[in-house]
Amino acid sequence: MSKEKYRVIQWATGTVGSAALKYFIENPVTELVGLYVTNPDKVGKDAGDLVGLAKTGVMATDDVEVLLAIDADCVLFSPAQAPGNLDIICRMLAAGTNVVSPAGPFLPNKWYPDETAKIEAACAEGKSSFHGCGVHPGFSGDILPITLSRLMNRVDCIEVSEIIDKVRNPMIYTEMMGFGLDPEELLANPRRSPETYKAFYSSMAMIAESLGKEIEKVTVRFEVSKAKKDIKHLYGEVKAGTVGGQHYEWTAWSEGAPLIVYHFYWQLGEDLDPLWQEGEARYRVVIKGDPPLECNLMGGKDADGRHPFLGLPWTGLVGCTVVPQICDAAPGIISHLDLGVVQPRGLVRR
Repeated sequence: MSKEKYRVIQWATGTVGSAALKYFIENPVTELVGLYVTNPDKVGKDAGDLVGLAKTGVMATDDVEVLLAIDADCVLFSPAQAPGNLDIICRMLAAGTNVVSPAGPFLPNKWYPDETAKIEAACAEGKSSFHGCGVHPGFSGDILPITLSRLMNRVDCIEVSEIIDKVRNPMIYTEMMGFGLDPEELLANPRRSPETYKAFYSSMAMIAESLGKEIEKVTVRFEVSKAKKDIKHLYGEVKAGTVGGQHYEWTAWSEGAPLIVYHFYWQLGEDLDPLWQEGEARYRVVIKGDPPLECNLMGGKDADGRHPFLGLPWTGLVGCTVVPQICDAAPGIISHLDLGVVQPRGLVRR
């Protein structure tokens, strides 16, 4: 039964979590009842102060047990990846609290049978629901192309690209991802495992299922581009001749042909050789078939006329907007196909 208000705990306050926290405070359909933080400097501070809003009376804490004792309808679980995350998720589910998680796991997914079994058991015990969400996986790589396919007469192949200029849109893990290394060194030891596609497999499988097909295999390709000159970015500098761009490509095959291709183009500016993508950060869906289709998803223009990359806040917001539906859903693991068309509430506030 739909409620007037849903009691929500926000778990972590990074870029994703802060976008969600602001949403829960401002949206009239949700009531913030708890806030988990990892930064000691944030402990004891009012949730509103952490996102520039009026005081809420909800104080940030790093005490897991305190939060698990709160009677909440849902937790938006968005911490950094850590070994104990699954155990915390299962404890909440077993206690009867629904969980929406931008941190994964993204289910149903044949590559994660153990995680699936644990979550299903916790949902059954607590009569609760679990939903893994995000912008990719979770929106641009599944809901968006599936929706766009309704405009097609014939689908030959669906390609989804994540395109980010990491000079214009700096990210703290730029160095960790191997930018600035010798190209041959990074090609031999990619910082993103060749197995990473498995975390996105739920999205690929969802597209295939919606088209009535099955995935036979997934192939992986990785290439790098070199900086043509020294390139400065917010967190450091990449020297000429070192890695200035990375392109990951994952292809799902069906009936002996590529059916779904995920591209990730991460580039430090445009002084690169080769420069694979020009233009601003965006998600792009290209459907090859009849009639051919292309859709670009990007943030609205900033004051300087450029479009920002909003992938991180979108990751939080796509989880926030589904909270009522997850709370009202039958117990178990809930996918986008289970939800149907989500109808966000409380967004229009005059």
